Amino acid sequence: MSDFAANDLVLVSPQYLAGGGINKINDVVGPLIHLFSWPYQHDRHSGRIEVDSPCGSVFLDFAPDRQDGMWWTIAHHDPYWQIRFSRQTPSEAIASVTMTLPQLLGDRRHADCIPLATKSVASLAEGRGWNVTATAAGVIWKSPDKHCAVEHSADPYHPWQITHSVHDGLDTHWTATFTPDTPDRLVAQFFTHLASSIPATRVYREVPVIAQTSGSALISPAKVTTANPYSHHAVTQAALAHAQTRQRR
Repeated sequence: MSDFAANDLVLVSPQYLAGGGINKINDVVGPLIHLFSWPYQHDRHSGRIEVDSPCGSVFLDFAPDRQDGMWWTIAHHDPYWQIRFSRQTPSEAIASVTMTLPQLLGDRRHADCIPLATKSVASLAEGRGWNVTATAAGVIWKSPDKHCAVEHSADPYHPWQITHSVHDGLDTHWTATFTPDTPDRLVAQFFTHLASSIPATRVYREVPVIAQTSGSALISPAKVTTANPYSHHAVTQAALAHAQTRQRR
């Protein structure tokens, strides 16, 4: 039995196992609308949100009514490129991409508050202990727990693909795809937050059930009275990693 109630606020790591986080959708689109005044339309019936850049070159589409589960689309018109994220892709990683878009178009307002990735995916993966494997088509990096994979290949449609799944899905499967001409900076931006040691904040009921029960994710209370919740989570992470190291000896 879980120690958490359905509405408890929790911290979840690794971030890629936290699920999409429906309560975090505003973090993805809110900055574009409220900080950068990008025009938008919201269909309350379907939940669909469409956001366009003021110059009309970039649009973001949130479509929770899509049957294929690809809820997020970011596209650029000239040159054309497209990024798509499925339902359970962590909102924090998606938001790291959307908040970068204004700077990509030359709008540097609030740039001091929106850090950009400065390292390549390869460098970031190596620094985070992701395992690299060469393939006939390119290269694949896998997270230490093997659940998340980043593939860079010669695929003519999606040279960058990031996938995640635990136990053949069970609501933990998600996919991120990037078409040719997508700026590498955006891929690195997404991966920087995906591989971050900073936990995701979730309402407990939104954490995938397999993450709640399998031990694949570390879940701790977001509100603790004795310490900062992030410090509490980090200490627990360190203790768990130490225990796993001793078991492997």
